[in-house]
Amino acid sequence: MEDKDIVQLYLDRNELAIAETSAKYGSYCTSIAMNILNNPEDAEESVNDTYLKTWNSIPPHKPNILSTFLGKIVRNISFNKYKANHAMKRGGNEISAILDEISEIVSNNESVEDEVIANELANAVNDFINTLSELKRHIFIRRYWYSDKISVIAHRCGSSENYIHVELNRIRKQLRNYLIERGYEL
Repeated sequence: MEDKDIVQLYLDRNELAIAETSAKYGSYCTSIAMNILNNPEDAEESVNDTYLKTWNSIPPHKPNILSTFLGKIVRNISFNKYKANHAMKRGGNEISAILDEISEIVSNNESVEDEVIANELANAVNDFINTLSELKRHIFIRRYWYSDKISVIAHRCGSSENYIHVELNRIRKQLRNYLIERGYEL
């Protein structure tokens, strides 16, 4: 079923929308959740919560790209679940490493007043990503959107893990400089 048809099912409040979403994007959502949570039960719960949040979000939202809409929801739910599960114990797992890597650039602004700045920052990051070569963009997105392990990215790119580490470090430095040049205080 086409995405526009699935979205229309949500708009029509037809419960078949969830079944169609699961059939088309269940593996995609589960993959994202598993990369973040590394726990099948928690991942399944996050995916189910994603379907519920999607049901509650359409309408009023009408996503143009359903996969991106779902990906964002499952990422946020999974990261929130990860934070709740690890509130007292920050350890040496993959998500901790990813959060440590990206925390060099992005601070955690939770106040309502910072929402506009956060949206502008997101747009600036997207603009930066569009300046990257296809390979660097792939590496960056696989690491920081899909939360892939370095070894998985290296395998996908036919590169060494060391190369991926070095490239991610360079990209983060470039992003930091890009944002500072645009007036962001990091």
